[in-house]
Amino acid sequence: MKPAHSQTQRPTEKTLAELSAVVEGRYTGDGNVRIARAAPFETAGPEAITLARSRKYQQRISETGAGAVIVPLDFERPGLNLLQADNPYAAFARIAAVLHPSKRPPPGIHPTAVCAEDFRPGPGLSVGPMVVIGRNVTLGARGCIHAGVVIGDDVAMGDDVCIHPNVTLMAGCRIGHRVTIQAGSVIGCDGFGYAPDGDRYCKIPHTGYVQIDDDVEIGANNTIDKGTFGRTHIHRGVKTDNLVHIAHNVIVGPDSILVAQVGISGSTTLGRHVVLAGQVGVTGHLHIGDYVMAGGKTGISKSVPDGHLISGAPAMPHKLWLKVQRVIPRLPMIRKKIQSIEKRLMRLERDRDNHTAGRQEER
Repeated sequence: MKPAHSQTQRPTEKTLAELSAVVEGRYTGDGNVRIARAAPFETAGPEAITLARSRKYQQRISETGAGAVIVPLDFERPGLNLLQADNPYAAFARIAAVLHPSKRPPPGIHPTAVCAEDFRPGPGLSVGPMVVIGRNVTLGARGCIHAGVVIGDDVAMGDDVCIHPNVTLMAGCRIGHRVTIQAGSVIGCDGFGYAPDGDRYCKIPHTGYVQIDDDVEIGANNTIDKGTFGRTHIHRGVKTDNLVHIAHNVIVGPDSILVAQVGISGSTTLGRHVVLAGQVGVTGHLHIGDYVMAGGKTGISKSVPDGHLISGAPAMPHKLWLKVQRVIPRLPMIRKKIQSIEKRLMRLERDRDNHTAGRQEER
């Protein structure tokens, strides 16, 4: 393979009619207007397409200078170039990807990369400067390995994978197709496992691996520990934000979302379409059911059945948590009322006792 070198790409220009076909929507107005980029509602110019999915922006749609606007199917406005879509937000994302394709270097291995002799590169692979690739590594077609990546021994990777700078893939990792791993993440390091031995701790060897399935995106500075024995498994379609920690032998079900600073302890299983908001903490050996949603900073210490919406620490049903939050600001006032009631009760009890004592003396 020839050495890789830098390459710049211009945005891809499309007509409104072509973009409508991309998202299986329909357009009104001038289907031949040419669109070169996606842009925010307030700053979009005549060469841009923007989004107005909410009523707030639809009421202001005449204010935008965009050449075309993506709107829901039931929104119409004569005289404007509209792209009507069943899911405007998803349509905007797909169109933005078409108009702004990812920049990548051409195929080739940079001369400063260090690769084992038995390294097996797929066709169209790009390997950047200062990359280190270990023994018995297989990388798929059209992959892009950016600068400073370290890939350990016995790693297998599918097609169309993008590994951003300074990622470390430890030995034995298995990466599917169309996976993206953002800068600085460490995949397959030892988990936090120590056996108490008197006043000391004995390290438990970790002999497992990490498996990441197709269409997963791992955010920047994630750490995903390999299994103590067996695998840590990230299923198809999972998306993680930055600074997420997934411990040894965790299973994350398909299409789940883990937002920034989520931490999941070892041997916990997440079902399908689980959403954990920022700073959610999950203790080990739990089962989180399908379609569970946890609000920010939720502390999950017990298994959660399918479909539950939870919040708080410890976790509780979200509606109950809302009631609790409404009470908390009133606690000082409630405390004063309780103290006042206690004083009144004490006076009543004292008066009653005095009255009883007086009657006894009269007898």
